[in-house]
Amino acid sequence: MSPRICLWYDSEGEAAATFYCSLVPGSGVDEVLRPGTGEPAVLVKFHLGDIPFMALNGGPGVEHTSAASVVLEQKDQAGIDRLWQAILDNGGEEIECGWIQDRWGVRWQIVPEGLPTMVFGPDKAACQRTYAAIHTMKKLDIAGLRAAYEGEGP
Repeated sequence: MSPRICLWYDSEGEAAATFYCSLVPGSGVDEVLRPGTGEPAVLVKFHLGDIPFMALNGGPGVEHTSAASVVLEQKDQAGIDRLWQAILDNGGEEIECGWIQDRWGVRWQIVPEGLPTMVFGPDKAACQRTYAAIHTMKKLDIAGLRAAYEGEGP
């Protein structure tokens, strides 16, 4: 058995898969299925890092929601900035709290490594400060989150 996450698109699944693979090192398109030579893709199998996905061009009527998102944890601010800008430059839209939506409607969480501990860890006061700081941001700022966690700043 090989579980795979399926994302539904009207007709641009191949473009989405190719773009997503450009964001994450070690990613790639594995297979493109077309009903005939020269016809648009119906199904695109790809992987982001070690996680298998497929993009299904199923036609209109199905929209992505915030109920499912792709989380990309980054070691540094440069990684967050690069991913955020790439999604924006490709027609994306900022949401808030580290969430961004790509031009196909898929939601992404671009977050620093260690964020879950800073929000749900044992130091409740530090977690509350971090949580409050997150709600003042669209793109997350690692220095600002660390300062909030440590109780520094306003």
